[in-house]
Amino acid sequence: MPRCIFGAFYLSPTGLLLILVAAFSERFLLLGDSRTYPGDIEVLKELKNGLNVRSLAPGSCLSSWDFSLDPCDHIFGDHFTCGFRCDGDVSGLHRVTEITLDPAGYSGSLSSITWSLPYLQTLDVSDNYLSGSIPDSASNLTRLRRLSLSRNSLSGQIPDSLASLSELEELYLDNNQLDGSIPSSFNGLVSLKRLEIQRNNLKGEIPDLGSLRNLYFFDASDNELSGEVPTTLPSSLIGVSISNNDLKGNLPVSLGKLAFLEVMDLSHNRLGGPVISVLFGHPSLEQLTLSHNNFTSLEVPRNNGVDSRLVALDLSNNELSGLLPGFLGWMPKLSALSLEHNKFTGMIPTQYALRAAVPAARPSSFHRLLLDGNYLFGPIPDALMGLKPGSVNVSLIDNCLYRCPDTFFFCQGGDQKSLVDCKSFGPMIP
Repeated sequence: MPRCIFGAFYLSPTGLLLILVAAFSERFLLLGDSRTYPGDIEVLKELKNGLNVRSLAPGSCLSSWDFSLDPCDHIFGDHFTCGFRCDGDVSGLHRVTEITLDPAGYSGSLSSITWSLPYLQTLDVSDNYLSGSIPDSASNLTRLRRLSLSRNSLSGQIPDSLASLSELEELYLDNNQLDGSIPSSFNGLVSLKRLEIQRNNLKGEIPDLGSLRNLYFFDASDNELSGEVPTTLPSSLIGVSISNNDLKGNLPVSLGKLAFLEVMDLSHNRLGGPVISVLFGHPSLEQLTLSHNNFTSLEVPRNNGVDSRLVALDLSNNELSGLLPGFLGWMPKLSALSLEHNKFTGMIPTQYALRAAVPAARPSSFHRLLLDGNYLFGPIPDALMGLKPGSVNVSLIDNCLYRCPDTFFFCQGGDQKSLVDCKSFGPMIP
């Protein structure tokens, strides 16, 4: 009987036929009896087809997606190596529950995708070059908990339809080219814990977000937002940044009601009036940055700040004047104090100098004391004279301290103001 050679083995025609039939049967099962829900496969196809084929670099997740095979049955094999996750459901089929693309430089659009993935919980396509608008069809992702479109080139307005994602806990739209306003409908995202929309071109006032009782982090910095600091920020906030916008007006006393607040950055705006005392006596606030605004005064807190939990305070580049506030020297946890480029006058408080002279290992010491760019005069406190370079960050340049030679490290890097400038600002001790 004639035989066929197959590698190093000899097979009869019957044996070879059985192998071919088995291979064909396996192929048929993959195509005809898929374990992945067919609608989910279609959305995965739409996602891949919506991208620029030239951006599908060899070795990237999407380059391994081969739809001649069943996606959920071939995860982590030679095909469908990464980029999504599947879980079984009650019908025995697998549903796509997560899409997390690698930052492989994908370009293209998301707008042509139907997003009919009712079991999807995570969609993360961050750190790529995706363009176009955020599709309204994203509202079909009714079980979505995490949506990250960060660091792409998305444009247009944020669609109101995202507000229908009632289970959404994390929303990252930062570092894109989005414009328009923050949708007021976001107030309906009652499960939201983290909202990041920084570094876009968003305009208008910040809407009422008071219903977001689970929101603990909000970042809207580096936009073109206007109006005042909202009085209705969620009381659950731990961190908030609205820096580098166009906010104006006074700080609302309601900030004192943010009982869990630890970090707040409102720098680089046009805020003015007093820095309210509730921030200095806040029960949890540790880092407060209000630099590059138009604040004119500081309100003295109860107990002169001895109950303050502030660790870092930056009030630089404002319009603050008068004597340096003594109560700042009594805040027990304060270690970084930046008051440079204001209009403070008078002598350096002894308590400031003593705190800077305390060894850095001590929790009550000033690791940073920046007083440059004011109109301070008088002798340098003795406690500062013994400081060694590198022991603490202190700067006294650009003041009216005529006995501040550059033999001291804190007098290096700039001159003192001229006598004319100092006298024109007001009476002083020479």
